[in-house]
Amino acid sequence: MRPSTLRLSASLLALTIVMAASVGASGTATAWPGGPAAGRDRPGTAWSAGWAAPVQRPSAGFEKNWAETGFAERTAQTLRQVVRVAGGGTAARIRLSNRYGTAPLRIAGATIARSAHGAAVHGASLRALTFGHRRSVEIGAGGETVSDAAPLRVAARQPVTVTLYFDRPTGPATFHAQAYARSFRADGDHRADRAGAAFTETTHSWYYLSDVEVTGGPRRPGAVVAFGDSITDGFGSTYDADHRWPDLLAGRLAAAGTPRPVLNSGIGGNLLLHDSAWYGDRAGARFRRDVLDKPGVRSVILLEGLNDIGFSEVELPTYKPNPQVSADEVIAGYRELIALAHTRGIKVIGGTILPFKGAEYHTPRSEAKRTAINEWIRTSDAFDAVVDFAEVMAAPSDPLRLNPAYDSGDFKHPNDAGYRRMAEAVDLATL
Repeated sequence: MRPSTLRLSASLLALTIVMAASVGASGTATAWPGGPAAGRDRPGTAWSAGWAAPVQRPSAGFEKNWAETGFAERTAQTLRQVVRVAGGGTAARIRLSNRYGTAPLRIAGATIARSAHGAAVHGASLRALTFGHRRSVEIGAGGETVSDAAPLRVAARQPVTVTLYFDRPTGPATFHAQAYARSFRADGDHRADRAGAAFTETTHSWYYLSDVEVTGGPRRPGAVVAFGDSITDGFGSTYDADHRWPDLLAGRLAAAGTPRPVLNSGIGGNLLLHDSAWYGDRAGARFRRDVLDKPGVRSVILLEGLNDIGFSEVELPTYKPNPQVSADEVIAGYRELIALAHTRGIKVIGGTILPFKGAEYHTPRSEAKRTAINEWIRTSDAFDAVVDFAEVMAAPSDPLRLNPAYDSGDFKHPNDAGYRRMAEAVDLATL
C-alpha cells in the first residue's frame, strides 16, 4: 500500500494521521496509522499522568525475566507490554528509561494501541509512535526519552498496549521486576501486528517503559501516588487482574463520582534507608522521580518501612550487609519524604505498617520497632492524614498477626481480599 497523507487545515493544528507501510519479518507489508506528523503537540499541551512504574536495575528477580540478557541478543525482537491507564484522553505519549543501561539503547520503532486480549490489540486504534518526529530513537546510558503525542482516544482505567521493536542488542534492560501482569516477546518485527499469535514468550515484568501520559481528557483534581514496597507493588494479588490496592482505590474514586489517577510507585523489597541491587534505590533517592516529577500529583500515600525493620533480622542473599535499623531512623526517613513533598505542595498520607507475625523476620525486636513507628505515625501530626492499615488488616484474635482472611499465605502480604480492604480503609476526603 502506498503511503498517503491526509492534509488537514492549518487552523486545526491537529495530529496528522499517516498510513505508513512496514515490512515485517515475514516479508509482507503491514500498515498502521500515525506517521511522523502524528507527534506534533499543540503549544501548551497539558499532560496528565496516566500510568507509571518505578524502574530498577537489571537483576534475576524472583521469577524468570529478560532484564539481565536484554533483547535482540541473537535476532531482532519485539516486546509488547499491557498497562492500564488511570486517566482518559484523546492523545497519549510514553516515557522510556535507560537509567540503568551501560550503553546507548536503540528503539527501532514503537506503537501504542488499545488492548484487546493477551498480546492482541484493537487494530483500528494502532498508532505508530515517533520521537522528535522520527520512528527510531537512541537513548543514552542513564537517560530517558519521551515520545511525541499519538492520537489515541482512551477511557479512564482502560488497558493500552505499548510495543517496542529492537533491531540490535540492547544489553541488560532497565525494568520493573514485579508487574503482576504479562509482557510478551516475539522474534522479528511485529510492532504492527493486530493479533498476538507471534508473541509466544511471556514474563511478569515491565521493561524500559516508565510512564504513559495522556491529554485531552476531562480535568481531574490531581493524581494520587501510592508509594511503597511489595505490598503497594501488589505481591500476592492475582496476575493480570489489577487487584493491587492502588488499582482498587482508583475504582473506589471512580465509583464515588470523583475519578482521578492513582499511580503505583511500589517496588518489591524497597527500603527507606538503603539502596539494593534487587529492590531499587532507597525511598529518598527515588522519591523525586517517582512522585514529585509526575505531572499533576496532589497527594501521596506512604507505606514503607517493613523491609527496613525485617531485613535487620535476617541475612538475605539478595541484600547484604543487613544493617540494624532503628525505629528512629525509619521515622527520620519518613520526615525526609514529608519535607520533600511539602516543598511541592503535595499532601502526604501516612500508612501504618501491617502486622507480620509468623513471617521469617518477625522477632520481639522487629515487633517493638513496628509498634513504635506506628504509634508515631498515628500521633505525631507529621503527616497530613493517616490511613491505619495495621488496624483494619489485623487478625481479630491477635493484632500482631495479619488476618487469615486477608493473608496471601506468607503472613505479611495480603491477598486480593486484603488489598480490597486496604483500598476501603483510605478516607477519600483526605486525598
